[in-house]
This record gives sequence, C-alpha cells and structure tokens, in this order.
Amino acid sequence: MRETSQRGFRPAHRLLDLANALRADGSLSREAMADLLMRHGETAQDVAGSAFTEDDAEALRAAVARLTERVLAEPDVDRAARALNALLAECGARPRLSRHDGHAWHLHVDRGDDAGWADWFTAASALGLAQLLSERGGNAAAWGECAAADCTRLFLDDGPGTPRRYCSPRCASRARVAAHRARRRGSG
Repeated sequence: MRETSQRGFRPAHRLLDLANALRADGSLSREAMADLLMRHGETAQDVAGSAFTEDDAEALRAAVARLTERVLAEPDVDRAARALNALLAECGARPRLSRHDGHAWHLHVDRGDDAGWADWFTAASALGLAQLLSERGGNAAAWGECAAADCTRLFLDDGPGTPRRYCSPRCASRARVAAHRARRRGSG
C-alpha cells in the first residue's frame, strides 16, 4: 500500500529515511534511492529512468546532505529554525495544493510541478520540518542525532512526552546498560 493512500505524504520522515540511508552508504545507488522514494509514496513512473536520472540522484544526495548538515544535525533549535527559514525562502514559492501523476491532493512549496528533484525535496522537507518544529512549540527541535555513543542515526521526535534522545529503543537500552555497568565498576 502506498503511503499516500491513508496518511498522505510525510516529507520529514522521507528526509530522515534518506538521510540515514545516505549516512550508512554515501554513494547510495539511484535504484536504492528510487526504492526508498517509492516506499514514501512516489510511483514507479515517478522514479523511472528518465524521470529520475543519475544526475537527479546526485542532486538529491546533495540536497539531503545539506538538509542534514544545516538542520537535522544542528543541536541549536534557533540556528536550525533560521536554516529552515533560509531554505524556505530559497525555494521562492508559496504553499499550494497540487494533484498530479495520479497522486491525491498534497502540499507543494516548490516552484512548480516541473521543479527538479533536489528543489522539490528541499522545499518539501524544509516545510515538513518547520511544521514539526512549530507543532512542538518551537522550543526544542523535533529531530536529532542518536545520543548512543556508537550510533549516528538521525531520528524524528514527533510524538508526545519526554523529548527523545535515541533513534530506537535498542540504542536507549544499550546506553542504559552501559551506564549501569559503568556505575557498578565505579562503586566496586
């Protein structure tokens, strides 16, 4: 089932999945990127050879790296917010609803339905992150880098409750166990 059929597009989650995939493999293939994009609602036609070329994939890799560096890996929420504003201003377009290529109505902030992959991805991701930030009250980022010592995965913190520090329950558990063992060694 395509993601758009029930929940709509989730650009911040799409960004995070691509960012983590690229952190794991900086030369992630065009085909692997296309598969990931399809898991996030793009159709096979959207990412077919001439619709999503090697040049598009390279531009998308650069856009993801830029979003990761300037926003997702930025621990200071004010600097991240300013970076998001700069990216949204750079996109140079007003939000609009778009319906194309068999997709349901969804929000676009890029320059038009013919915008390049990197422009489209940057605009949609910046808007998605800005929405998450504003929904959390703007005092803390709704994303971060895992606090586990040996992990560099990024996460979104889009749920209620205590702010997340780890990408997964597994990393949180490993960190708690390591801290417990360190305390035991220190007291014994």
